[in-house]
Amino acid sequence: MKLHELQPAPGSRHPKKRIGRGIGSGTGKTAARGHKGQNARSGGGVRPGFEGGQNPLYRRLPKRGFTNFNRKEYALVNIEDLNSFAAGTEVTPELLKESGIVKNSKSGIKILGNGEVTVQLTVKANKFSQSAVDKIQAAGGKTEVI
Repeated sequence: MKLHELQPAPGSRHPKKRIGRGIGSGTGKTAARGHKGQNARSGGGVRPGFEGGQNPLYRRLPKRGFTNFNRKEYALVNIEDLNSFAAGTEVTPELLKESGIVKNSKSGIKILGNGEVTVQLTVKANKFSQSAVDKIQAAGGKTEVI
């Protein structure tokens, strides 16, 4: 089979219906909308979630939770991603952004302990998990909270 021989499975594709294009099409006149009523009108129909005037589900259910505007969201970096740096490098948030490991720093950077670090590094970040600190120090590196 070659690319130019590819075609959809038989019966999986249907020709487009040309609605409202004359009596001979079978969908002329009312254009498959039936006679009169809200849905026959232009712009007619009800909004999503409308239940015919009955109290809708989203109003029957209780409100729950809130958004904490003081929340700090950290960009997460695993220590296995730090192996791309040369030994003795001082890893800072700016360096992580430049190298493409971190796209958006949000409120800061948190280093997590997933994986193994094999090079000796000095890592500066806003937060560290305890396992990340242990693994970086075991590899002969240092951690510094900024």
